[in-house]
Amino acid sequence: MKRDGRDKIRLLALDVDGTLTDGRLYIGNEGELCKTFDVKDGCGICDILPRYGIRTAVITARKSLIVEERCRELSITDVLQGCRDKTAGIRALAGKYGYKPDNSGVYREIAYMGDDLLDIACMAMCAVSACPADAAGAVRLQAARVCENAGGQGAVREFIEWLVENRSVEA
Repeated sequence: MKRDGRDKIRLLALDVDGTLTDGRLYIGNEGELCKTFDVKDGCGICDILPRYGIRTAVITARKSLIVEERCRELSITDVLQGCRDKTAGIRALAGKYGYKPDNSGVYREIAYMGDDLLDIACMAMCAVSACPADAAGAVRLQAARVCENAGGQGAVREFIEWLVENRSVEA
């Protein structure tokens, strides 16, 4: 396996809107009505990552009961909503799990996937970063991996499969 840092990843942190979803917000008179999630992404989170000892966390600038419910379905317990300073979220997660940054300020145990400007700083502070195919241009330039799939259309699953490629399943 090419030594690109994937083998050290213990936590995958994900943005929601535009990454786990297609980025569309359906809002009615009573507030947010729905978001669409791809079941293949969910399968990757629930069925693939745990076999490799990788946790999943969500960091999102918005607050949503829909996100809370989806994370509960996927057994994601680290859910940081209303977090516009996502780097603070990364540092909090790193502290919770005892991860320390290296001399360049990078957390070698954390991978990050996002699609928009608020995600760029997190991508820079994580060992491995990715974005969906339809991410903002500046994000695509920052990402170590630009997925072929769009947000909410299997991009997270694609990144998960790449992340664990050639990695041994934990006993």
